[in-house]
Amino acid sequence: MRRITLHTKNTTYQIGIHRLGFLLHLYYGSRTECDMSYLLQAYDRGFSGNPHDAAGDRTLSLDVLPQEFPCYGTGDFRSAAFNVRSLEGVHGVDLRYQKHRVRRGKYALPGLPVVYESEDALKREQRFLTGKMERPVQGTEPHSEEEQEICSGTQGAYTLEVTLADQNVGIKVILLYGVLPDLDVITRSAVVRNVGEKELFLCKVFSCTLDFLRGDYDLLHFHGRHAMERNAERIPVMHGKQSFGSRRGTSSHQHNPFAILAERETTEDYGGCYGMAFLYSGNFSFEAEQDQYHQVRMQLGMSDEMMDYPLSADECLCVPEVAMAYTADGLAALSHIFHKVIREHVCRGRYKTARRPVLINSWEAAYFHFTGEKILKMAEQAAKLGVEMLVLDDGWFGKRDDDNSGLGDWYVNEKKLGMPLARLADKINDMGMQFGLWIEPEMVNEDSDLYRQHPDWAFTIPGRQPCRCRNQLVLDFSRKEVVDHVFEQIAGVLDKVSVSYIKMDMNRSLSDICTLTTESYQNYAKTMHCYVLGVYDFLERMTARYPHILFEGCSGGGGRFDAGMLYYTPQIWCSDDTDAIERIRIQHGTSFVYPISAVGSHVSASPNHQTGRQTKLFTRSVVAMAGSFGYELDLNLVSEEEKDEVKEQIQDYKKYWNLIHNGRYYRLHDPERDREAAAWEFVSGDGTEMLLNVVRLDAHGNAPINFIRCKGLRPKARYRCIEEKRVVREYHSGAPRRDRKQLEGRICDGASLMCAGVPIPMELGEYEAMQVYFRLLDTET
Repeated sequence: MRRITLHTKNTTYQIGIHRLGFLLHLYYGSRTECDMSYLLQAYDRGFSGNPHDAAGDRTLSLDVLPQEFPCYGTGDFRSAAFNVRSLEGVHGVDLRYQKHRVRRGKYALPGLPVVYESEDALKREQRFLTGKMERPVQGTEPHSEEEQEICSGTQGAYTLEVTLADQNVGIKVILLYGVLPDLDVITRSAVVRNVGEKELFLCKVFSCTLDFLRGDYDLLHFHGRHAMERNAERIPVMHGKQSFGSRRGTSSHQHNPFAILAERETTEDYGGCYGMAFLYSGNFSFEAEQDQYHQVRMQLGMSDEMMDYPLSADECLCVPEVAMAYTADGLAALSHIFHKVIREHVCRGRYKTARRPVLINSWEAAYFHFTGEKILKMAEQAAKLGVEMLVLDDGWFGKRDDDNSGLGDWYVNEKKLGMPLARLADKINDMGMQFGLWIEPEMVNEDSDLYRQHPDWAFTIPGRQPCRCRNQLVLDFSRKEVVDHVFEQIAGVLDKVSVSYIKMDMNRSLSDICTLTTESYQNYAKTMHCYVLGVYDFLERMTARYPHILFEGCSGGGGRFDAGMLYYTPQIWCSDDTDAIERIRIQHGTSFVYPISAVGSHVSASPNHQTGRQTKLFTRSVVAMAGSFGYELDLNLVSEEEKDEVKEQIQDYKKYWNLIHNGRYYRLHDPERDREAAAWEFVSGDGTEMLLNVVRLDAHGNAPINFIRCKGLRPKARYRCIEEKRVVREYHSGAPRRDRKQLEGRICDGASLMCAGVPIPMELGEYEAMQVYFRLLDTET
């Protein structure tokens, strides 16, 4: 059997080309130089069909073979990755291998986010796609039909293109594999082209499939709801199909487009695990299926629910990308792979690895009820405490005093502000602060000038009353003229105002999908996909026109928190729930794939506006530092003592930001098991610094001592505790207990901190926090 072998630094991915042209999956795991085709065992299996050209070989059946791109209609009764319907209503396709080639450089996709090798290389690939630049012959390495292909990956990123075709149906699929050896990541995508004369309909097009010959795996997925996103849930992969996804038009609060398949014994620190992250912000579906022989199939792609995507003759569809990674070293190591990839090879622009400005957002401080003078008073107080940016949230435009009107009218409400927006921004700039704005470009209120002028621009079904959510409708961003109009309106504001930050929100799910144009009037799937492409087009134009602006994504918080959005916005508002204790769980689940630098997190008021919970300012700051860091309250309303504390928090964030955003993140607790305390840790890449964060979740009288075991340190090296911070409790006697700072100044070796751990002081009460910073005292001996 001919083979194609893809290597990264620590992994190997091997594909088999069967003599009849079936593309088989041989292996993905720890690096090996072995021919893994020996794993395939041929037996005559009852009720498992055989291809006609197998010439009576009853041991050959796609129903039991591991495949790269399984199709419906080939005798494989497991869930397919690809299915086509003809005009006559016939389903099925039989894709066979045609050719393949390997070339230098990682592929790009037109209009879609991708993992890239470098931003310069990405721009070159985009110029190749648009025809502005010819790909040099030197960069192409075709392989002969006879040789065994081994792609070592020693010369940087490279792309494997495998062409499959079914001439009878008239369909061709180019499977794309992007290999980034130093990152231990392989990406998957595909280009589907109708090469026949009749229109075809794609009923299912997944981006990635992994087949495993054994079945003892657990599935980790991340479910939730608005204001409680990305809860990690680990369940056994059982016989049958387990699936989750989104039909809301966005990646959703309910299910995140990322999943992990882990060996049963895998923990944070050891064991094999595979991750799949979808770089797409629309409807998706993930499937894990264990078959009759305990084999497991894991696949991810665009949702196939109501999928009937039309392809005219010679038309093609580029499938969104999935990034895959494997490690034998546990869940933390898998997270570190994805953190680096997303932070440095998905996010783009000046802010992808830079420190973000400490900001204050007006939303929970004022909601819709503000004037320009009130905003200036907020800014004046914030500037005195060291805050670097003020963001004016919802309510600055159109007729917008509540959420029932004004969306779609992107002109400044100077009457409400009492001054031009440019003057407000200049006054804030004169205080030494930057200025930011909130926008929600994809939405429209029926009470707006835009809707009155263009009611057909909103998603509605003729003859039916629309479904409202937050009393707003969704603009049809699948239509270029709609995107153009909104872009020009918002750009008209930004061109005249000194803006350094944009929070782009999206506050409802999509329904009533119907595009009122002749070319896609009746097709749900095409409209939904083109809507996402329209959002990406809007963001691409925005970021190109305003490269100095920090863009933050948002969809009611974390309703569109995915790797696709991070390609355009290097951070996303993590959740509309700003309660520090709730955020611990939300940020814990988020951390399995998304880097800390991508997490928008703020200190809000106490009692919290969502839960009513009271927590100390220090606790709120420790939790918010596991993100971009800022404030979501009116600092004029806090005490003088708390103002001094805010100054110190901002100084601490600036001091530790590089360790927090660019270091390795370790989860030190499990929210499902550890009810006493939550803990997480940041360790520098070279292991010389460590910042430990602890929040007590429950307190008991005469309680035992809890110990937090650190991770990622050099076992033989010595570390000094440079700083220990925690709240000083006041007891019923009224006398404060002395803050003993048991660790500050103490020297410990890495082994003791990792094996014995750090004790949580008994003085630490419920919802109180501790933050401890260690630095390497000397090198390993």
